This record gives sequence, C-alpha cells and structure tokens, in this order.
Amino acid sequence: MAKRINTQAGEPSLPSREQIVAFIAQATDTVGKREIAQAFGIKGADKIGLKRILKEIEEDGDIARGRGGLSKAGRLPPVVLADIRSRDRNGDFLAFPAEWDAGKGDGTGDGTGKPPTIVLHAPRGGRKPRGLTAGIGDRALLRVEPDGADGRYTGRVVKVIGKNKAEIIGVFREGAQGGRIVPVEKRSQGREILIPPGEEGEAREGDLVSVTLERETRFGLPRGRVRERLGSLGSEKAVSLIALHLHHIPHVFAEATLAEADAAKPATMKGREDWRDRPLLTIDPPDAKDHDDAVMAQADDDAGNPGGFVVTVAIADVAAYVRPGSALDREALERGNSVYFPDRVVPMLPERISNDLCSLREGEDRPALAVRMVVAADGTKRKHTFHRVMMRSRAKLSYAQAQAAIDGHGDDAANALLDTALRPLWAAYAALREARDRRGPLALDLPERKVLLTPDGAVDRVIVPERLDAHRLIEEFMIQANVAAAETLEGARQALIYRVHDEPAIEKMRALGEVLASVGVKLPKEGALRPALFNRILAAVAETEHALFINEVVLRSQAQAVYGSENLGHFGLNLRRYAHFTSPIRRYADLIVHRALIAAGRMGSDGLSPDVTAADLAQVGEQISAAERRAMAAERETIDRLIAHHLADRVGATFHGQIAGVTRAGLFIKLADTGADGFVPISTLGADYFRHEEGRHALVGERTGETFRLGDKVEVKLVEAAPVAGALRFDLLSEGRTRAGTKASGTQAPGDRAFKAAPSGRPAGIRNAGTRHRGSRR
Repeated sequence: MAKRINTQAGEPSLPSREQIVAFIAQATDTVGKREIAQAFGIKGADKIGLKRILKEIEEDGDIARGRGGLSKAGRLPPVVLADIRSRDRNGDFLAFPAEWDAGKGDGTGDGTGKPPTIVLHAPRGGRKPRGLTAGIGDRALLRVEPDGADGRYTGRVVKVIGKNKAEIIGVFREGAQGGRIVPVEKRSQGREILIPPGEEGEAREGDLVSVTLERETRFGLPRGRVRERLGSLGSEKAVSLIALHLHHIPHVFAEATLAEADAAKPATMKGREDWRDRPLLTIDPPDAKDHDDAVMAQADDDAGNPGGFVVTVAIADVAAYVRPGSALDREALERGNSVYFPDRVVPMLPERISNDLCSLREGEDRPALAVRMVVAADGTKRKHTFHRVMMRSRAKLSYAQAQAAIDGHGDDAANALLDTALRPLWAAYAALREARDRRGPLALDLPERKVLLTPDGAVDRVIVPERLDAHRLIEEFMIQANVAAAETLEGARQALIYRVHDEPAIEKMRALGEVLASVGVKLPKEGALRPALFNRILAAVAETEHALFINEVVLRSQAQAVYGSENLGHFGLNLRRYAHFTSPIRRYADLIVHRALIAAGRMGSDGLSPDVTAADLAQVGEQISAAERRAMAAERETIDRLIAHHLADRVGATFHGQIAGVTRAGLFIKLADTGADGFVPISTLGADYFRHEEGRHALVGERTGETFRLGDKVEVKLVEAAPVAGALRFDLLSEGRTRAGTKASGTQAPGDRAFKAAPSGRPAGIRNAGTRHRGSRR
C-alpha cells in the first residue's frame, strides 16, 4: 500500500510533476492513478487535475504506461509481463519484457532501444526454488527491481502465464527489403513470415532465428520481427542446432559448472576397496569417448554353486565428483540426460568429468561403484553385493573386436584376452540368456538404422548395424546390474527412482486388435496381459510380409517408459522391479540411484540425503522423464532433417517402402532403404473418391474398391523434400488392392503441391551415431 505524502504542512494539494515522477520511480509495487491519489491525499474533484497532469507527463515521455501500471520512462514497472528466452553462463534464466517501446527509453541509458534484461536467479546450494518456477519459452508475470547501474533487473516469478505461442523458430531468408522466415516446425510448413525492413535484427541469410509474430492478417503473410539470432545453418553439420533451440535443450555449460569441473581432483583410495588387479574391461562402440561400465566374469569356485559364475559390473563413480546442490548437479538435473545427434553430442556433464575423471580408461585408476553377482548354472541370480572401489581397466575393446575374437578371427589385442576374460564372459552370458528366455521379455525385432556422416557433416549413408552377441551380452549384464540396484535399495527401505514401464492401456490394446484383425491375426480377449502374449503374435507373423509393420504396431501399443518413485514394474522386460544404475555419466536417474546405494550401504558422506523424500524423487522423475522425451524428439527430428537434406537432390526418384500409417488425410510411407518417413496426400491417390476406414486401417475407393492398407508394400516417387522441416512428400506409383485381393487399374492422378508433414512419432525409425547398445531407454 502506498505511503501518504503531504505536499504542504499536512494540507493535501496537487503534487508537482517532479514529485509524481519521483514517487513512481521509487515505488516497489504496482502504481496507478489510485495509488498516486492515496499517497498524496488527493480526493474528489482534484482527481480530475491529477489525471490531466499524468496525461501530460506521459505525453512528454517522462513516464510510461504498461500492463504493470505506470513507471518512469526507461525503467520497468515493479510487475512486468516478460518472456523467458535463455540462460546466462551462470545458469540463471534471462527474461525480457513482452512489450517494450524502444522509442521511449531502453532501461540502460545508452540510447540503443534494446529491452532491459531481467535475471531470474537459480537457487544455490541445492535449495528448492521458492514460489513458482518457470522455464525457457514461458511467459510470466515477474516482480522486478533494478540491479545496479547497468540497466539490468532481478526478478522473481509471480505467475506463469504459459508458453509464448507467438515465438517461432525459423531460418532467415534475405529479401530486397527485409526478409522472410521459413519456420522449422512441420506443422508450420508452407506458411512463411514476412520480416519488414528494420526488423531483421542481426540476422543474415541462412541464420536460425527466433521470431515474434507482430500481426496476422486474413490476407497476405503474417508479419514478425527477429528477436534473436541463434546461429548459422551454413552446413548440414549445423542441422542439430535447430532441434537444440526448438526444444530448448541446454547446450552451453554455465561458467560455475565448468569451474567446478575444472577444479575437480582425482578420487583417492579413501573408503574404497582396491580392485585394480581384477581383469575388468570395457566393451563399447569404436568411437566411444566416455566409458562408464566395465565387466568381468569367472567360474564360481563355490562347491555349492556347481557350474555357476561370479559376474561383476563396475560403473563410473560419478557421485564422487557431482555433489548434491553443486553447480554440476543443478545443470545435470536440468539437462536430465546426454543428447546424441549424428553430428554432435550434448553431454549431461562437462568433458572434464564425462570423458576424463569418470571415464574408465584403459590402464588408469578410476573410482567405481561395482556390483558382484553370483549366478547359478541356469542363469538364476543367487545373491549380489555392492562395493565402492578403485579399479584399473585391463583393456578397451569394441563390440566387433570382442565378437571377432570369440568367432575365431580376432586381432592381437582381443586374442590376448580370449581365455582369461572373453570366454568366461560368454559362458556367463549363456547362463543369463537361458534365464532371460525363461523370463520372456518382449521380443521385438526392429532394425535400428544408423546415419553415417561425411567429414563435412553431410549424410554419407544409412546402415543397419549388425546385432552381435557382444551387444546382447553387455545389455544383459547391464539389466542384471540394474535389477540388483533396485532390489538392494528396496531391501534397505531407501527411497529411489525406478525405471517404470506400465502395461499397455485398454484403448491401445483395442486398436492393436483391429490392426491384427486386418491381417488375419486374432488378439485374445481374455487372459493375463504379459509380454508372452505379444511374443506369440510376433512369432505368428515372423515369416510373413507383415512381420515388420506388426512389430512396429506392437511397439506403438506399449506404454512410455518413465522415471518415478513408485514401483510399477517393467512390463517390457517382464521384471517386478527395475532401476537405472549403469550410465550415470549420461543419465541423471542413474546418479540418483548411485547416491541412494552409497547412503544405503554407508559407503561415504556423498550419498542421498535422508531429507530427500519419495515426493522429492517423484518430482525429479517427472522432470527427467520430460527431458528424456525432449531428447528423443530432438534426435528423431534431426535425423528427419538430415535425411530430407540428403534426398533433396533426388526429387523425381522412385523408392520402395511400406504403408506405415493411414489417416483421413492420406498415407504415411516408410522407405525401405533409409527408414525415412514421408506423406502421400489422399488427393493424389487416383481418380476415385477414397474414404478412411479406421477399423481396417485402410483407404478404400468408393467406386472401384481399390484399397491401400496399413503394412502394404508400395513404390513411391519423391515429389517434394523440405530439409528445414525434415519432411518428405511422395506420389504413390503402386496400385491398390481390389476387394478380390488383386491389383486395381485405377488411373494415377497428377500430384498437387499440397504439403503434409511426416508423422511426429516414428515407431522404429533411424538410430543415430551416438546411441549406444545399452538398452538405454528401456
């Protein structure tokens, strides 16, 4: 409430212009005519005079009027509507006024007309943020106050209004006057934005920019202004930049985070067991830079476990370097996980931690958290224990190296380890595989494509890497270690984050039943819902033309795996409890599990605090689940853009593919060679009128009965490629089926230029170069 001010010996009268401006400038709350009248004791008819004075001051440019009330010109009102656009190098959010008249002052006194910067400080020392929280892309009401003489403000969130829908990310194209923006989102394709002269900011031809829509009209292009230049898209190698900004993925570490990483010292032997003489080794992709897991196996010499094994999995001890509440910890939580693009990796942790201190390098001492599992001859785990150790990797092998040695044609490095390390590993894996087969996890068979780039960042080719037993061995060892972590923490009544995969929803099962019926496969309506049910379906179609697309629709029917503090089991793996433990360098969930194990086993002071509750972990789980979905979408869209760029000079070429989706608007086609998705608009199918029969997942011609059905093999011609959006459009060359099952003879209509986006959720898609065989998203 405004304090009353008397202008003369207790007798209220109209204040001077200088007094009004000074009062507005010093106000710490919203100021309007009512607050000024209360402060100066103005009543009755004198309010008319006050209104006249305020209008004159405003017309002279000494004060400004906005949604937050009146403020001194060139300064923000105490409460302001602002857009949160980015972070500074300290990790604090940077916001800017949603409305700013550059002609009436800039808040800095330098005459540039730029809007002032509002810094929203992140809580330090691991404290939870007070009040409401907001993120990049949000529009919020902020309470602000000046911070020093440089025109900057500090603020806190009063209310989150929502996402700034008027902000669009696009590529700038220069024109004779001003320019145009080509939006990068598929749903905005074909709808360019006009940038008038003087509104281009610092944008140059081909730059990725953030744009604010200023005005949309019924006729003509919408108009906008460039808010920020995000980077140059001068080459394919910068394509991932689009996804980084479109999904607001943090990719520049804060100075405080880098400083902590640079100051970190190698861990010592204090509180650790010495395992440096054990034959642990790493098996990874040939281009891996961070080695976060090492394995070993040996026959169990316990007479009570004949034919059994002792399997050891050692994981980089990231918790030794990333302490709760530190700058490293805060930024790792915000990132949630590393993001892998074909042209770059956006790591969860700085390279000093991920590629150096925590990477289990060959021949170097490294701290680890290890699990020692005793396995019976039939693969059943009898017991396990966790240990905090110092280890020294005996060797660094690639999957292909290890597999070649087992197959009898290894190189010298792998052959030297054949009898002492590799054969014991494969023998233990054979036992674990037997147990896995009895357990019966979901057995999907989908190709995982990998995009290979040339040195300059262009797409070289798309391949389907061979799936080796070496991959399966490491995956199974990691799964068993993850199960052991969940069991240990449950037994200790220690709060943790589970990896949860719920059973499919009823609606998805109903849709799956309709798809199966369309190819003559019946889905049982009764009985327990288990992975074995789906495996029987997959086995029934394994040798048919429908095998690939049935695998894909079964995958689509599954629930999304998430992180949570409540155990719902893991449906796909057919496990009662499961947690992620094996990749703390690249997943925050694993770091939490490490801290929980340290606390439960009393293995150090850097474990999970007893003050952390299940509710706290549930909130963390929601945050990192969202970060994972964000990363998956960004990775998928980047590959779409790379493939569209790769195919842009092949417009007119024909391709073999399969109908991967059917909608009332047309057909989604998945190409056989690259796995890329594209769209065939229904208007281009032929001379007939096609209707969408949802239950049959088909488009059916009313006159001819010509039918295009989900899963049909087809031939298509590429007629349009949009590299920026990652979208392809095809004409269908193949004829559909008739009711009798034969090919129709309908005439192909010429393709129009209507553009449809590719599907947003590709079921299997293409694997990018950074993804590792670790069952990372199970």
